[in-house]
Amino acid sequence: MADRHRAKRIAVFNHKGGVGKTTLTVNLAASLAENGKRVVLLDSDPQCNLTSYLLEDEMVDELLDNSDEDNGETIWSAVKPVVEGDGVLRPVKAAKTSTENCWVVPGDLRLSELEEELGIFWAGCVQGKIKGFKGTAVLSGLAQRVAASHNADFVFYDTGPNIGPLNRAILLDCDYFLVPAACDAFSVRALRTLGKTLTTWIRHWDTFGRALPEGASLLPGRPHFLGFAMQGYRVYGGGMVRMASKYQARFEKRLLPDLISPLRKIQEELSPISASASRLIDVRDFSTLVQQSQEQRVPLWRVFGGPTYQMDEARNTFYALAREVIKRTA
Repeated sequence: MADRHRAKRIAVFNHKGGVGKTTLTVNLAASLAENGKRVVLLDSDPQCNLTSYLLEDEMVDELLDNSDEDNGETIWSAVKPVVEGDGVLRPVKAAKTSTENCWVVPGDLRLSELEEELGIFWAGCVQGKIKGFKGTAVLSGLAQRVAASHNADFVFYDTGPNIGPLNRAILLDCDYFLVPAACDAFSVRALRTLGKTLTTWIRHWDTFGRALPEGASLLPGRPHFLGFAMQGYRVYGGGMVRMASKYQARFEKRLLPDLISPLRKIQEELSPISASASRLIDVRDFSTLVQQSQEQRVPLWRVFGGPTYQMDEARNTFYALAREVIKRTA
């Protein structure tokens, strides 16, 4: 897209639920901000877990109650004119979080309505209609505005656990995507669906670009696989417990044929060359520290009353992840 803001757009994406996606997003964003980067989060999951993690309950209730009003400040408030007619994207303000230089555009339950409309917009793209292309790019336009208004270095999309039209539009807008995974059989099985779905989206979008109507612009349509992060495993004797280690090995074995190779067939630069090169970091199970973090709306290492050794380990883990993300997106 023309005049695209310099901020790197990253989707934290896995269509399998229960992999710690929102916790990873919040703490990675905080670690980047604490290391001098300006970060904006878009809560693009209708469940609004990211918003609830970062903002007080009373504020969340007020935002959701007023999202239909002219002064609404959620993602739905911004996209509503586009979804309900031929209106234009409405400006909304990102809310401050407890971390300096980190903001969030609050989510909304009514994003499910945007999801339905995005299916119609996609059909319009198939037919070469300019309205379809403009509608498909509505979240991209919002990301552009908030990135510019905060001079952001990174924009993160927190995605829902599905492979529907909403996540399709998000992935096609992103520069990178990061896959959080759990040490279980379901994360291993999900890889094949992820690879097939993502490459299909990219190829279809390439096809649309060959018949782009005048006045329309394409989303980049080239999400690069930034890497994966294994999460939530238990530790024994300083390392992963045996069962977690077994599933991690299976995950890495399937990563090459199911995700890496399909992406590299489209364009070699879309993925690191191997599973080992794709590995970002392992994030152990921080048990009750995660619950305290969510209740206090702060990163894991700033929890009041948390075990010091766990907080130090969490800080070191996510700071290392932030450094790796900065390096890979440079």
